[in-house]
Amino acid sequence: MSPMTRRALGQGLGALAAVQALGMSTASAAQSSPSANPSNSKTGSPNGAKPICISRQGTFQAGGTVQTAPGTFDPVRGQMAEAGQTRHSDHAHVFYQLPQEANKHNVVFLHGYGQSFAGWQSTPDGREGWSDFFLRRGYGVYLVDQPRRGQAGQSSVPAQISATPDDLNWFTQFRMGRWPEFNEGVQIPTDEASMDQFFRQMTPDTGEFDVEVITAALVAVMEKAGPSTLVTHSQGGIPGWYIAARSTNTESVVAIEPGSFLFPEGENPEPIVTDYPGPAGGTAVPLEQFEALTTFPIRIYYGDFIPAEGAAEDLPANQFWRANLKIAREFERVVNAHGGDCEVIVLPEAGIHGNDHFMFQDRNSDEVAEHIHSWLKTKGLS
Repeated sequence: MSPMTRRALGQGLGALAAVQALGMSTASAAQSSPSANPSNSKTGSPNGAKPICISRQGTFQAGGTVQTAPGTFDPVRGQMAEAGQTRHSDHAHVFYQLPQEANKHNVVFLHGYGQSFAGWQSTPDGREGWSDFFLRRGYGVYLVDQPRRGQAGQSSVPAQISATPDDLNWFTQFRMGRWPEFNEGVQIPTDEASMDQFFRQMTPDTGEFDVEVITAALVAVMEKAGPSTLVTHSQGGIPGWYIAARSTNTESVVAIEPGSFLFPEGENPEPIVTDYPGPAGGTAVPLEQFEALTTFPIRIYYGDFIPAEGAAEDLPANQFWRANLKIAREFERVVNAHGGDCEVIVLPEAGIHGNDHFMFQDRNSDEVAEHIHSWLKTKGLS
């Protein structure tokens, strides 16, 4: 593993190597769930909304490598033997949709830890996800499974997949509450059917999480997609900064509670140590690489239930998010000091309340998406 990958993992995987969720308690009344057909019987769209007209859609793989075993392949005596065989692996898998009424801008979505692109398609209670939200507003949408995850599972390195029960770990990490209670006012759908759908989204890595492998594949995605806003979530925010800095097609970045940050060498803040297993911090990169992040606008979003500075907090996960937010504000300051355009948005401060780590799957997901869309319009990206 490269030094870059080790540093990013050591400092950022805390936001994601602890990122999944569970919950079935008594916080709110039952909400709608997939079992209650979410589509309108006449239009096929939620709540009678107009159908989305797609001009083109499909899938493709981007980036990756080809391994070749020594020797000569013999289909007669050695069909199953390794000799001379090839293996195409470490690519990204992409599902894309282009709307008929296009605005000439795209959104590329990169999931977080334990997730796949399915998380952007619909919510646990069966409503339209952010992919449909942005399609309806004219954006081409590119949903990505990063290398060694989901439908991009063909890995060049082996991995052992754990079957250890861990839902409550993620319930805690995602700031949904203190098991078995949900946080008061939390926006994640809390009925049993919705939470069952939420937990069943989880999918394992099929190989080691490697920042450079993911970066190379996603830059290839951006090359094929064209000028795009890159939307990352949690662990996806770790390679997200490298992807955005390297791609010439980055129009803007929206980072949803990213796991880590980049800073220019000599300006990287000290990691913040809490009771959480890993510190919150950033990774130092050469100035030229960092300054690529100042060439497009950046919005970083945080949800609710992050304790205030100085407030007593015994949950290590919540301590981590408070520290992570502090590092985000320092990233905001440094980017802007270098001539960039970066803003950290804490949703409760913007009048939007109750969001956990999965604001794009919460009951008010459209409200958060509209907040992002309004910002994109101010940047001429709509």
